[in-house]
Amino acid sequence: MLAPLVCLSYPPTLGQVHISWYNLSIMANLCAPEIFGADPVTIQWRAVRGDTATLRVEFYQDDEVTYYDTEGWIYRCTAYDQSGNVLDALDCEPGEGFVDITAFASVTKNWGSGYLANVAELPFDVQVIIPEEIEDIVWTPVVGTIYVIGDVTPGGTL
Repeated sequence: MLAPLVCLSYPPTLGQVHISWYNLSIMANLCAPEIFGADPVTIQWRAVRGDTATLRVEFYQDDEVTYYDTEGWIYRCTAYDQSGNVLDALDCEPGEGFVDITAFASVTKNWGSGYLANVAELPFDVQVIIPEEIEDIVWTPVVGTIYVIGDVTPGGTL
């Protein structure tokens, strides 16, 4: 099963925000991270409570085909569970031009309760730190909400 995919163009065309859907992925041109306060891409990520869920974020050059060189970039992803006032650090595995973000079952089993269709909504974001000689660039290219679907399988999580 393929993970949901977010595609970002970096460095983007300044002042332009463009989002189009193609094959369940988001193609986006954002304001460069040097422009603080630029709008990140906002997404909805769905995960089943008690299951492992993975999201891939890809960084494309302006041609939307070639990966951007992300070597040395540092990634952090955090979800906030408001019900327990808990910050969950999600696993970030970088690749060449992308990062895979994983919420493991050991984390998602604690998200929400009951047998509702949607048992929790957790805000999350992806932060990128781009090392520079004088001062690192800190960029949040993706923000969104993780919608947690209740698990009703016998032996599943409540």
